[in-house]
Amino acid sequence: MTADVPTLMLMIVVSSVAMAAALLVLGWGNWRDGLHYWAMSLLVGAAGYVLFLLRGQIADAWSVVWGNTLMSVMFAGLLAAVRNFQGQPMQWPVMLVPPLFMAALMQHFMANYGLRVACASYLLACQTLWVWWTLHARRQSSPGRGAWLLAAGLAVEAAMLLARGSSALASAMEGSSILHGNTVQTLTFMVAFIALLVTSMGFVFMAKDRADETNRRLAGQDALTGVANRRSIIAALERAVASALRQRQFMALMMVDIDHFKHVNDRYGHLAGDQVLRHVVALIQQRIRAQDMVGRYGGEEFLVVLPDTTLQGARALAQQLCDVVQATPCAWEGGHIPVTLSIGVYGGVLAPQDAWDLLIHAADSALYCAKAAGRNRVELAQAQGPFTRPGSALSGTCPTPLS
Repeated sequence: MTADVPTLMLMIVVSSVAMAAALLVLGWGNWRDGLHYWAMSLLVGAAGYVLFLLRGQIADAWSVVWGNTLMSVMFAGLLAAVRNFQGQPMQWPVMLVPPLFMAALMQHFMANYGLRVACASYLLACQTLWVWWTLHARRQSSPGRGAWLLAAGLAVEAAMLLARGSSALASAMEGSSILHGNTVQTLTFMVAFIALLVTSMGFVFMAKDRADETNRRLAGQDALTGVANRRSIIAALERAVASALRQRQFMALMMVDIDHFKHVNDRYGHLAGDQVLRHVVALIQQRIRAQDMVGRYGGEEFLVVLPDTTLQGARALAQQLCDVVQATPCAWEGGHIPVTLSIGVYGGVLAPQDAWDLLIHAADSALYCAKAAGRNRVELAQAQGPFTRPGSALSGTCPTPLS
């Protein structure tokens, strides 16, 4: 099976330029996903193929040495794109060693076509595997279909380059020009063309997967504080309630309110109010467990979901939060803003008729009692089968305040 090698190379050049243009447009203004590195690498590779196509029409030093060196630079750029996507430092001095080595090898073996092809193929294969290993070593930072597609394309490219190098050493390649058509040459550039498309599409899908994940996270996240928004925290509470009912476990809920928050905004300004919200969230997050979840329920109200937690455990945590927030005023413009909390707590073993909205209502009623009792305190919504005990928060009578 043979095909016209110059035609295959021309296809690679045109595809590389078109793909690079699309990536530059797609990644314009976004320097975090590595798309600009990938696009520039494709353009460098296209320039290398143009030099190969001009074999015999320009000096061999340009076609052989610079053509292969540009191909090595292309793979260094692909490595830079992956590292940029992962947020790793570039380490250009290390990544540019292979292109320099390639230039020296091509100059040294200028008169020996077989050794030249073998050295270039093996070196490019090593660079391809370097990109593959970088992607694999930090696969947590680039999950999804795109990473698998990119890894597959790189693996195919490396296998093709290793096979081409071995074929050159075994003298299976005919002729003394890269433009000469034979089975090995045809397979080499067909695979190169396919790998170009697969790896580039894989990298684009990686960027898309990251954007989709970011959008999903932002859709469930409060933009100011970084914790779950109202929809997400209610969904988390609903899941926790279902789990507690299945396993007959304890569960607790805290409704947290920042005392006199409107006064903070009126006196210090809304930016100061924003800082107070972030300050309180940080203190809460430092004291809850990994399985607990905090979310912004309203303007200055936060909901804390505490799976597998007794009422007394939640009460102790709530009192601790009140104490630490009072003892840790919020820093603002060289001074401090005093902050206190009122917290309503519900906890117990749930009954089959209990639902997430009833738990919120119980904790919210206890919070109302805390405010009515003077603020900066914890109040409990106690219940026997959740909301029936006289004197509970839901009954309309505030429980005995904590001393």
